[in-house]
Amino acid sequence: MKLQKILNRLQKLHPKEIDLSLSRIKNLCAKLDNPQNKVKAISVVGTNGKQSTINVILSILKEAKLNCNVYTSPHIQKINERFIFNNQELNDDELSNLLEKVEKINKNQSITFFEILTACYFYEAAKYSDNINLIEAGLFHRFDATNILNKNLASVVTSISKDHLDWLPEKEKTIEKIVHEKTSSLLDSNIIIAKQNSINTTEIIKKTISKNSSNKFFFNEDFSFTNGENGFFYFEDKFGGLKLPLPNILGQFQLENISTAIATLRLLDFDIKDNHIKNGITKIKNIARLQEIKSGKLKRLVKNNRFIIDGSHNEDGARVLNEHLQTLDCNKHVVVGMMANKDHEKYISYFKDISSITTVDIPKQPNSISGKKLKEKFKYLPNVKYKESIEEAIKSIKLQENDLLIITGSLYLAGEVLNLN
Repeated sequence: MKLQKILNRLQKLHPKEIDLSLSRIKNLCAKLDNPQNKVKAISVVGTNGKQSTINVILSILKEAKLNCNVYTSPHIQKINERFIFNNQELNDDELSNLLEKVEKINKNQSITFFEILTACYFYEAAKYSDNINLIEAGLFHRFDATNILNKNLASVVTSISKDHLDWLPEKEKTIEKIVHEKTSSLLDSNIIIAKQNSINTTEIIKKTISKNSSNKFFFNEDFSFTNGENGFFYFEDKFGGLKLPLPNILGQFQLENISTAIATLRLLDFDIKDNHIKNGITKIKNIARLQEIKSGKLKRLVKNNRFIIDGSHNEDGARVLNEHLQTLDCNKHVVVGMMANKDHEKYISYFKDISSITTVDIPKQPNSISGKKLKEKFKYLPNVKYKESIEEAIKSIKLQENDLLIITGSLYLAGEVLNLN
């Protein structure tokens, strides 16, 4: 209750949820003695795969007995997920105390909710000067609150595609503009560029960072992976090749994120051994990214059928999700809920050979599109219906033996599913 009251106060400090600027957070961090200048950071920017890549890096570093701080957004189930120090989430009391300290120093000055949370993270992170900080950029990057570091160990660029287009002028809703926003202000250190969804996107990134003096490492040029047989895959970079076990997370695309994480850690001087990598990639904690639910209240409704949740919400996320679904020999039933500012028709266009689609409302999300409106947008598809709640949707689907149920379209929906379950 105390934590929620503090969060409610912080959300009222600025009239806008997002107001792209660095001035407010820089002013607050100056009052906090610029904690962002006292941390060792790996910055992760991109559209898709950011949190997955961070989770892989974290898992490998934990195997190497190294302590990490982690800052990601949004959270899936509770806000504490955004604040990891010494490999552990802050509990409610610890987070409340941190937020109150910074709130007091801020003295009621106007600042967005994300900006003050970011300042709180840096303030706490500065206490752990030897820890490695894994920091996920929020909306775009150039004017994101995390972009106040004056140095870092590396910048990781995950897959970039069209998303958050409502924040761009009508004539600038292009991949070129998005790449510019995400990569034009990367620091001079090391830049690791993951596999992109097209050669064109990679070339645009190369052009955008051409004057950046960082060491640059590109997928397929400086590191790569190949599928193996009998439960293995192969990674290769300038340091040599590795035969690796398949990870504990689903999806071919995750091998791309894993390879990017490995390339980053082998490039940096963390004394990472091969066994740290081999063990780490089999212990990845990756919530709401092709996560299979194997027990719980909602799982009981699904009975013996496979039940997966996935927080993908843009066209590139839909593409890689459906590449995975196409490898499964079963009937697939989709429950989908989305935020209002997404390209709904483009997202659903990637779903092929689907037995049924059920649209739902996302509870407690005023910026979501109603399930009824979503159904209208999908009415050209066969077997589309609307149900008000997640539970009603699951109960309405006539699952046969070996059928798959997947709930997708939004990280907020995925969080609601996990909480209900």
